[in-house]
Amino acid sequence: MNWKELYADRICSAEEAVSYIQSGDRVVVAHASGEPKILTDAMVRCASKYNYKDVEIVHMVAMGNAGYCTPEMARHFRHNGLFLGGPTRAAIAEGRGDFTPVFFSEVPELFRTAMHVNVVLLQVSEPDADGYCSYGISCDYTKPCAESADVRIAQVNAKMPRVMGDNFIHISKLDHIVAEDSDIIELPPVKIGDVQRRIGEHVASLVCDGDCLQLGIGAIPDATLLFLKGKKDLGIHSEMVSDGVVELMEAGVITNRCKQLYPGKSVATFLMGTKRLYDFAHNNPDIRLMPVDVVNDPRVICQNDHVVSINSCVEVDLMGQVCAESVGLRQISGVGGQVDFVRGAKMSRGGRSIMAMPATAANGTVSRIVPLLSEGAAVTTSRCDVDDVVTEYGIARLRGRSLKERARQLIAIAAPEFREDLIKEYERRFHSSYYLSGISTGNRCTAC
Repeated sequence: MNWKELYADRICSAEEAVSYIQSGDRVVVAHASGEPKILTDAMVRCASKYNYKDVEIVHMVAMGNAGYCTPEMARHFRHNGLFLGGPTRAAIAEGRGDFTPVFFSEVPELFRTAMHVNVVLLQVSEPDADGYCSYGISCDYTKPCAESADVRIAQVNAKMPRVMGDNFIHISKLDHIVAEDSDIIELPPVKIGDVQRRIGEHVASLVCDGDCLQLGIGAIPDATLLFLKGKKDLGIHSEMVSDGVVELMEAGVITNRCKQLYPGKSVATFLMGTKRLYDFAHNNPDIRLMPVDVVNDPRVICQNDHVVSINSCVEVDLMGQVCAESVGLRQISGVGGQVDFVRGAKMSRGGRSIMAMPATAANGTVSRIVPLLSEGAAVTTSRCDVDDVVTEYGIARLRGRSLKERARQLIAIAAPEFREDLIKEYERRFHSSYYLSGISTGNRCTAC
């Protein structure tokens, strides 16, 4: 039987496809904007019809409505988040779900071993002439999970871009196929305010010509990209790529010419943005997606020189410890790939790690630079791993500095209205007057 016959033989409706989910199964959903909403919606819609009980739903970023997390679905589904977002936080906070800490790079191995996958829900492109479908914008854990799961249920979607790299599955490997076209989930650009622009300008000042960048998503990374237009020959080896990278690739700022690993290619493990990004990535030989246990492996990351990791966080204490995933005991996100790239950058020749955040939260009522992390807060990134911390007030250079020097650097970039309390803590902790000597927060990149 050739692949076209297999394809025709395995086509079914979404409702029929999710009937292959059994009570007690662990079901993994493709990541982020790669989520097959046709299938997740059908699963929730048919929960009573198929009398699901104790079905565990596992994934990282949920971009759909996560209907399986609602109180009325609690008797059918239990969510186990490896990273939380808006649609999934309440389920964990209210006891209807669980959170499992894990580095993004280790998720595929988790699915191969400790968390065996019964069913994976995928979304892929139309097959090519040889019967291969691209995982499109979500390779990350999605491809490795599909290779180890018992049952693979896929939405084949003509609107899913065919993204190059180690990012393909053959039709023969798909057990049940729902051939239905639907719009890919988009993440609209966020508004960049004055605070984000100042932070972005500081961060960009730490980037040198020829550097290889890892960028997250949100206002600060987007603002940073605005100030990189004068740089030359930047490279991308990043967990994800969003719309801002497209402009810099088209302008010739990002060339990947100086990379030692995959020169000429922008490497990522997933894409998340608007249709502009997805159209740009379609059949683009300059973009390469690969599984997250490759892209995010620090031993792979460091094979490029001058890797600069740029990440955000919730709060930083005066020792330089970073919490990026919880507010006290309340889990709001996850480790994701932050530590993967921080450590990869630190291992890279000439590499460095940057944490960037607004100086305050809660409409200016709370300082993000704190004497101690909040009670119960997770230490996402250790004090030994961070080189620079950036706020709208400047850059704190932590690498190679004592605890006392670190505290002075961080106080100098805190919001002015919170500095006096931080200074009191400094003087109590170090038995020394903060005002005895000046402090510099110079922001020139010493690596350039």
